[in-house]
Order: sequence, then structure tokens, then C-alpha cells
Amino acid sequence: MFRILLSTHCLIVLLISAVMIRNHTKRDPLRTMMWVIVLYFLPIIGLILYFFFGQNYRKTKIFNKKTLRDLKYIDRLTKRQVHLLHKKEIFEDYNSKQDVRNIMTLLLNNSKALVSRHNRIETYHTGDATFSAVKTALRSAKSHIHMESYIIEDDLIGNEIKDILVRKALDGIDVRVIYDDVGSWHLSSRYTRDIVRAGGKILPFMKVRFPFFSSKLNYRNHRKILVIDGKVAFMGGINIADRYIDGGKYGYWADTHMKIEGESVESLQIIFMVDWYFVSREILLKRCEKYFPAHPAVSDETLVQIVTSGPDSDWASIMQAYFFIINGAKKHIYISTPYFTPNESILTALKTKSLSGVDVRLMLPSRSDSRLVYLSTLSYLSELMEAGIKVYLYTKGFNHSKFITVDGHLSAVGSANIDMRSFEHNFEVTSIIYDERITRQLEKSFQIDIQNNSKPVNPEKWNSRPARKNILEGCARLLTPLL
Repeated sequence: MFRILLSTHCLIVLLISAVMIRNHTKRDPLRTMMWVIVLYFLPIIGLILYFFFGQNYRKTKIFNKKTLRDLKYIDRLTKRQVHLLHKKEIFEDYNSKQDVRNIMTLLLNNSKALVSRHNRIETYHTGDATFSAVKTALRSAKSHIHMESYIIEDDLIGNEIKDILVRKALDGIDVRVIYDDVGSWHLSSRYTRDIVRAGGKILPFMKVRFPFFSSKLNYRNHRKILVIDGKVAFMGGINIADRYIDGGKYGYWADTHMKIEGESVESLQIIFMVDWYFVSREILLKRCEKYFPAHPAVSDETLVQIVTSGPDSDWASIMQAYFFIINGAKKHIYISTPYFTPNESILTALKTKSLSGVDVRLMLPSRSDSRLVYLSTLSYLSELMEAGIKVYLYTKGFNHSKFITVDGHLSAVGSANIDMRSFEHNFEVTSIIYDERITRQLEKSFQIDIQNNSKPVNPEKWNSRPARKNILEGCARLLTPLL
């Protein structure tokens, strides 16, 4: 009997593994192997976990943006910009300083990230500064407010924002809000009901309700976007929660957010509209003056591309952007990220650049809000430092900032972490900024933090830690492909 059960078990595992391998032919083989191992030792639990967390929806199209006919307009602009870049007839004054045509072309091809030139950008590094600017902009709304956030809390700042939205909706202004159903798990029905009763619209991104769990549970909207009247936009890493102001249990919470005025607002508007169609099936994507007003002349000339990625895209666009940016560095690379679980491509690129003489610096938090992911993050430190990468642990509180700067002229700021979840599973948005002024501001902030608010990790002391810590971190790293 035991032999029959064992044979049946092995046959089932082999059949399911064959299907799994077939569906994962273009994915990380380590991840596929980890799922096969889990399935072998825990067949029932492993199959359930794979159903919820292991499937790849990038190729099976969890959401097909091609169904929106209005996106043909974006296709035409994309092809035109690629043509102009190849002919060197676009942004030649910038290219004379630093040739960025290749990365611009990459992002046009892999995510239709249009290049815009006339933008004014302000950066914020605290929740206080960000929410002050956000509330001022919300109060000035005359036409519409489009907001999406991974987390919206029913707390002090959450209710301040809600009260403004309610007043604006009562005034007849279009208010549309998207919140992630998992990230905003504790958002009360009263909160959403108040907005709806005032005439606004607020919808969850991919509802998850027991017992009707979906295999899409693992794919969350991690974007933070706010567009007001099609003229002003905000994006970055800050969610709507008190901890971004008071720090919560961490005492202080550092993060990076941006206010954008100018042509790139149009890109963020389109991203919101596509996401809104996803949650509501309401089509807003029309070339009308209400949503796409003529922008007043912006004196600043800041080149920006807004890049998205997620299960709805053909390519891991943000990961490819980071890979290209890192490989293009000549002098230095500064990275701030709260979670660092890179795939092999990003990890190899960073180590290779450091070994070639590029100054690579990585700032991580000294403590985290995710124990398992943080242990996995720590498992990478030894090999990073062995390659000459300088690692700093932020000690002032919790650093949630997500940005990369390269050589003082190029930077990336957005919602994506340097981790497999951001690269593969989440709906993310990041801005690639080709501007020395903004990049220098970010680098100055980074340098202040590593000098005053962080401690460098000493390689010798780190490698002499108790073996149990290395084992624990190694086990967490093994689980990373499954997260």
C-alpha cells in the first residue's frame, strides 16, 4: 500500500511539475525549481500556494491593454519618438552631454514610455512636506481628482485627505480613487461610503474576499499616483498613512516623493485611466480638454519618461530600465531601497560595475516592517561587499525611499523596490529623469543620510557574525523566489 501511495504521489508531482515547467520556460529557473521542491515535499499545500502565488500572468495577460482603442494614439507617438531618436532629431542638446538615446528607445519599446521635455519637478523627502503639498494641490482642484495608492489608512491623514475629497465631490468635481484591496485591507466601509455619498467614486484593485480567493491574490497595485486637473501630478513611494508623518513604531519614516507639472502629467493621467478601466470598466481615455488640457509653458526643461510595469505588460520594463541604468554607469551609482532581493541580472550588474571601478553605494534600513524580506535582504550583504560595494544601514528610523542616481545626471524615482516582487508581480510606476539638477538634489540627500543618519557596514565584522544568523538569512533567501 505504501509503495502504491508513494508511486501515485511521485506521478502526480511529476505531472504537475511538467505543467509548471512548461508554463515557466521564460522565468527564473531557480524560482521554478523552488516551486517543484515545495510541491514534492508538501504536495497539497504546495499546490494551493502555487495556485495563489506562483503563476505567471505577464504572458497570460491578466489584463490586456490592447483592448483600449484609444491607446493607438500612444502607439503612434511612440513610433514617432523612436524614429526621431534614431535620426538624432530629438533632444540633441542633451545628447551632446550624455547620449541617452538607447535607454530612451528601450523604454519606448518595452513600455511605451513617452519622453517629455517641459517639466517642473519638486522632490520631497518627508511625509510632512509631501502631504502639505498634496493637500494644497487637492484644495485647488477645479475639474477632477484622480488618485491611486497601495495603502490608504482610515487614520488622521487618511481622513484629512478624505474630507478634502468629499468637499470637492460635493462641489461637483470628479473624484476617482483606486486603492489596493490587500494594501488597504483595514480601510473601513465608512471611509469609502462617505466619498460615494458625496458623489465621488472609490474602488478597490482586485478585491480579495474569503472564500472566493483568486490566483491573482499575489498581483497587487503598488503605484502611488495623484493627478489633479490634468495639470499637476504626484508620484513616488509615499502611501496615505500616519506613519509617513509620525513614523509609527519606527520614530521617523523617510521616503521620497515628487510633484510634477508639465508634459509628464499626461503620462500619469493615462496610467491612471488604464487602471481605472481595469477596476471599473469605465473608459475615460479620450483626448478631451478636460483630462488633457493644454499645459502652460513650463520654464524648466527636465527630460522625463514615466515607466510602468506589471502583469499587464509584455516586459519587466522597470527591471530592464534599472539593469540598463546600472550598466551605463561610468563613475558612481547610489541606490536607496527598503527591500533588496534582486534577481540574478541586477545582482550581477551591480557587482560587475563595482569590480570595474565604479563607486556603488547601497543604503538599506537598519530595521524593517517585513521580517522575512529583511532577512533575505541581509543575506546579500557579504557578496556585495566582497565585490567592493559600500553598504549603509539607515539608523534614524525607517528609510522607505526608492531611488537610483547615476553619475550625477540620471535618476529613477518611483514605487518600485529593488526586489523580485516589484520586478515581477506588482503594478509599479517609476520616473526616469534625465536632469542634473534633480539628480544632484537626490544625491545630496543620499550623502547627507549616509553621513548623518546611517552607519557603514564593516565587512570583517559582518562576516564574523554568529553562524545562526547566516543560516537564518540564507533560509529566508531560499524562500525569496516564492514570495
